[in-house]
Amino acid sequence: MKRSFFLALLMIAGFSTTAQAGLLPTSVTIYPEAGGQFRWQYAIVLPTDSQLKSGDFFTIYDFAGYIPSTDVAPSSDWVFTTQNVGPTPASVLPSDNASVPNLSWTYVGPTINVGQTGLGNFMANSNFEDKNFSFFTASTHRASDGKKDTNVTYTEVPVPTQVPEPATLALAALGLPLLGLARLRRKNGLV
Repeated sequence: MKRSFFLALLMIAGFSTTAQAGLLPTSVTIYPEAGGQFRWQYAIVLPTDSQLKSGDFFTIYDFAGYIPSTDVAPSSDWVFTTQNVGPTPASVLPSDNASVPNLSWTYVGPTINVGQTGLGNFMANSNFEDKNFSFFTASTHRASDGKKDTNVTYTEVPVPTQVPEPATLALAALGLPLLGLARLRRKNGLV
C-alpha cells in the first residue's frame, strides 16, 4: 500500500520519468471478459527520436493475476514471455516484486525508423480489474546514431481487489446498526 501511495504521489507531483526515447504506453484500457477475467490492453508508441530493431523489447512489471496464454500482440513480429523477475534493460532500476509476473514483448521484425508511430495494442488477461501504477521499461535504439537506448516510466497494472481489514469490518458491523437505530429514533421523534 505504501508503495502504491508513493508511486501515485510521484506521478501527481510531476517527478515521474518523462521518457524522451524508447517505447511508451500511451493508454491502458480494461475490458471485462467471460469467466470473470479482464482483458488489459496497452497501446504502445515508438517516439520520433527512436528506432525499433530486432531484439528490442518492453516489460510491464508486476501484472497481478496474469492468466497464461492470453497474451496478444498486433503482429507476428513480436514474441511474448513472462517471468517473475525482469527482463530489465541495462541502466534502469525499476522496483520488481519477484512473486508477481512481468509481461515482456520482444520485437523480431525488420527495423522501424519512420518517426513517431503507433505499434498497436498489446494485451493480456488478468483475474483482477482493480488497478495501480507499476513500472514499464523499454530497450530500443536512438534514431540519430543507432545506439542502444533504454527508458523507464509508469503504467497501470492489475492488482488484487483490496479486502477490508478485520478491524474495519468490525467497526462497520457495529456502526451500521447504530446508524439505523439513530435514524429510527429520529423518524419516530424520539431524538
